[in-house]
Amino acid sequence: MARKTGVRNVSRETRAPIERAVLVGVGPKSQTDVIRASLEELKRLVETAGALVVGETTQALQRFNSSTLIGEGKVEEIVGMCAGLRAGTVIFDLELSGAQQKNLEKAMPKVKIVDRTRLILDIFARRARTNEGSLQVELAQLSYMLPRLTGIRAFSQQAGGIGTRGPGERKLEYEKRHIQYRIKHLRAELERVRSSRRLRRERRAGVPVPQVALVGYTNVGKSTLLNQLTGEYAAYADDKLFATLDPTARRVRLPSGGWAVMTDTVGFIQRLPTSLIAAFRSTLEEVEAADCLLVVHDASSPELDGQHASVKLTLEELATGGIPRVEAFNKADRLSAAERDDLVRRYPDAILMSAASGDGLPGVLARVEDALSKKWLLREIDAPATLAGSWTSRLYESAQILERKVIGEKIRFRLRVTAENWSRLQSLLTPAA
Repeated sequence: MARKTGVRNVSRETRAPIERAVLVGVGPKSQTDVIRASLEELKRLVETAGALVVGETTQALQRFNSSTLIGEGKVEEIVGMCAGLRAGTVIFDLELSGAQQKNLEKAMPKVKIVDRTRLILDIFARRARTNEGSLQVELAQLSYMLPRLTGIRAFSQQAGGIGTRGPGERKLEYEKRHIQYRIKHLRAELERVRSSRRLRRERRAGVPVPQVALVGYTNVGKSTLLNQLTGEYAAYADDKLFATLDPTARRVRLPSGGWAVMTDTVGFIQRLPTSLIAAFRSTLEEVEAADCLLVVHDASSPELDGQHASVKLTLEELATGGIPRVEAFNKADRLSAAERDDLVRRYPDAILMSAASGDGLPGVLARVEDALSKKWLLREIDAPATLAGSWTSRLYESAQILERKVIGEKIRFRLRVTAENWSRLQSLLTPAA
């Protein structure tokens, strides 16, 4: 009997090897604690981008080196680290100038040099899920790349990895005029998107419904909170930085009746690249047009104070000073009793909650409704039954009807209405006593 022969199938791993990175934290000598904290955040950003951190180093300087940011000795140290740790990427926790990028590439020819801005842009390129988000990311990437064309050798010479997603892979070889043309085209496309969003916002403003914007640092649980409040899971939630890029709007019931539209927005981060703030202007307009800001913080984060300050600064840059705010501290279930007491002492207006379990959410909604009451008034008005047709249609166009009750020959409406529309309605009918 002939013995069967054959070729044994061997499963081969076809995925590219994980990118190995060394992180470099740099800052003034007076801010050594800040340098270390920021480096921890950079580590999370790198992990979100899909790379493996194999080494870290920091340098506190009296003043930055204009040619390479760090000192010559530190450059040599990093070269040695990369060789010993088999790292192909070095990531700086600051934004490098084009000249610094070029000089570092000359000093470290065997590794790819990435700065914090380019890393964040790379993550955004991964996370964009809509056409608008992709356009915004591409515009931000090209705006970043344009002044650095001669300094970013790694885009064209390294295959894959951090900083090469999106337009980095396919457009770096363009001459400056081609990139400038593409930027002009993207801005025109985004202006059309912005005009369309503006029209939708104007139509929405004509509907008598309060608008609430969910804002906060990245990965504090905003999407989880929106899903919990709506009882749906339409908003993408993940335990990674920048899980949400494109705004998601959902209806949320308010305690006294009726509802508000709550919009989940892109998370903030310290030193958010200016190119991204400009590119995501249309998305952030949702924040500027809100009637109330629900600002969510991660109560369990060791960097809570720094993140709180960063969000406050970003909101100031967005000209939101006149919009009422509600501060909610998520993940409070991870705190001990002493830590909760300390948090309330440091932030007296804090509302402690857990988006995952639902604890504290009624208090959050009650505070949101109270903030909305500065613009949206709760009122009652009586209309003769004989006017129930034509006048009621005007009422529904001007206010959110919470309750409709027939009392004798009148119909009593309980409603939520802006002060301006309430004045108009009062001119037509006398409100209930």
